[in-house]
Amino acid sequence: MEVCLMIEGQEDVSWEDWMALGAACDEHGLAGLFRSDHYLSVRGNRTLGSLDAWTTLAGVAARTERIRLGTLVSPVTFRHPSDLAKSVVTVDHISEGRAELGIGAGWHELEHRAYGFPFPDPRTRVDMLAEQLEIVHRSWHEGTFSFTGAHYRTEDLDALPKPVQRPHPPVIVGGAAGPRSARLAARWADEYNLVSAAPSTCAEKRPALAGAWEAEGRDPATLRLSVMTGAIVGADDGEVRERARRLLERTGRGGDPEEFIRQEHAWVIGTVDQAAERLREYEEAGVARVMLQHLVHDDLEMVALLGRELVPAVA
Repeated sequence: MEVCLMIEGQEDVSWEDWMALGAACDEHGLAGLFRSDHYLSVRGNRTLGSLDAWTTLAGVAARTERIRLGTLVSPVTFRHPSDLAKSVVTVDHISEGRAELGIGAGWHELEHRAYGFPFPDPRTRVDMLAEQLEIVHRSWHEGTFSFTGAHYRTEDLDALPKPVQRPHPPVIVGGAAGPRSARLAARWADEYNLVSAAPSTCAEKRPALAGAWEAEGRDPATLRLSVMTGAIVGADDGEVRERARRLLERTGRGGDPEEFIRQEHAWVIGTVDQAAERLREYEEAGVARVMLQHLVHDDLEMVALLGRELVPAVA
């Protein structure tokens, strides 16, 4: 089981924060650092800022040595696929082969209106996703290609340089394992990411994804399943409660930390031993890695704890 950190960058994460987070993940043994790709707070707080996802990752790539770096996920509405492919290749070169691309259809309508991005209906956005996946893939492979679709067009393109990673940087498609996203992932992706899914949900979804892989002529055994979910981990029960209190305060949710800890949800919450048991449940459900969503991003002590104790416990 691989353990990565996932940061909601649109919630006022500064460049100083990103440098500290990258260094902490690199030092303490986490497998990767992933970030959301949003321009506005998803909590509706318009006073919180967001640095651009791929520019941030390029900077972190230059200051780290080991960890994987990527988005969960870049919406197709923000960038032309040629621009996106070039951004990923740039981070791949800066990091010497550690970039990954999480890509999705996008959902946060408010930020699209605010920044002037088109926000078509869901079916159209998924059509755009299908075209972007093909263009990104073909941009990374050797040779020249042209593409004409309903939304994008390229002509005699040989996008140079190619990525450091061969055959290409890993591509992650996320969703709820519905038929269309499963088909797209089976055709183009290296990994499928379920969001805030409990181990039982992962076990239920995996057969459908494996079937999609097989329908595309791919070995279902090559299906890599991951989960992105919230995490609160402490050295003891008191530290877990304090971290839950800080999270409820930071996110504006309010409420009783102990009640939040007791709630039925898909988060990884508890002491290191309890978190390790939860991750073993995910592993039994067929999950290869988790991206733990750390909502109190300046709590570097929790990052150190994850790397120092949780990672070895589930290695």
